Amino acid sequence: MHFKPVQCNYPGFYIFAPQTEQSMTNYMKPDTKFIHAGATPDPSTGAIMTPIYQTSTYVQSAPGKNKGFEYARSQNPTRKALEDALAVIENGKYGLAFASGVAATDAVIKLLQSGDEVIAGNDMYGGTYRLFTKVFEKFGIRFHYIDMHDANNIKTYINNNTKLIWLETPTNPLMNIVDIKAVTTLAKEKNILVCVDNTFASPYLQNPLDLGADIVMHSSTKYLGGHSDVIQGALIMNDPALREKLYFLQKSCGAVPGPMDCFLVLRGIKTLHLRMQRHCENGEKIARWLRGHSKIASVYWPGFEDHPNYSIAKKQMRGFGGMISFELKDDSIENANRVLSSTKLFSLAESLGGVESLINHPASMTHASIPREERIKNGLRDSLIRLSVGIEDAGDLIEDLEQAIGER
Repeated sequence: MHFKPVQCNYPGFYIFAPQTEQSMTNYMKPDTKFIHAGATPDPSTGAIMTPIYQTSTYVQSAPGKNKGFEYARSQNPTRKALEDALAVIENGKYGLAFASGVAATDAVIKLLQSGDEVIAGNDMYGGTYRLFTKVFEKFGIRFHYIDMHDANNIKTYINNNTKLIWLETPTNPLMNIVDIKAVTTLAKEKNILVCVDNTFASPYLQNPLDLGADIVMHSSTKYLGGHSDVIQGALIMNDPALREKLYFLQKSCGAVPGPMDCFLVLRGIKTLHLRMQRHCENGEKIARWLRGHSKIASVYWPGFEDHPNYSIAKKQMRGFGGMISFELKDDSIENANRVLSSTKLFSLAESLGGVESLINHPASMTHASIPREERIKNGLRDSLIRLSVGIEDAGDLIEDLEQAIGER
């Protein structure tokens, strides 16, 4: 039995329907889709879980007659199942899995050539900024880092060399919201590719392809995997020609994930909807609690009604997620370090999106590669603290923050 994404009446989602020779029946609702995306019983044993095909090569009946499975860098059945699942959960036609989120980003930029220009947000993941500035700038690709709060700001930087707009929404770490539909509408007028880093939202909350994006990127390490036990990245798209170009880069440059890592992400996707529901519930409780705390100066979370682009977030997202950043009224580094080292349930660590809660200091950890003057100019202060709110009991998490920050 084969499965195929089919549009349904549920807003913003596609269903994942079994296809038979007779008809397409038993259409699945969104929560079912995350469990069954990419999954078919193993034809030799009937195993309900996708097997881990731990092999580097495949025996061929005749030269070139193996239907795509010749060498594991080119293709692997476990990876193929994951790539099919990635396409389904993002409402796309094609998925590609990479060894990391940065490797997936690297493949997108390799679509360009010397002299091409990229417009990107000035509030972005530090690893992406490092890749752009330290690796690709020396090959003659020019990057413009701008405020994307108002999509019209992009117009100023578009010229005949502009080939790609790269955006995050919500952004890392200031939780800014970018209007995906407005950006893609502008880009299509100029035949410019748009790639959206959808890591913070996950496919459960947001589907950029439905809003006109050409490519969606994920650090699958985060919410897709969900258990802090795998490093992986993903690209999803609809255009077959674009898929072929990116597949060529995946195969030729070799940044492919191993079958065990693919299995772990497949397993993580099966509970994505359940985890994201709790991440969102806990995130809202903690964001509102932080905002009412006398020692907190600012809280960055897109679910606040007075968030600068709240109306856009509400329109293009189905919830506001579990990522929060905040600043203390006493914004000294010493005070921030005291809080960072005092939590018991929030672990001080890089990354995000796992079932456990993490606390992070962007200026010295995830965004340390961005020069301080650039960080400060864009609003990322030295004392900013970022939370990845997990799926523990929200009351326990609030008590942990209270003892670390200090009572009201």
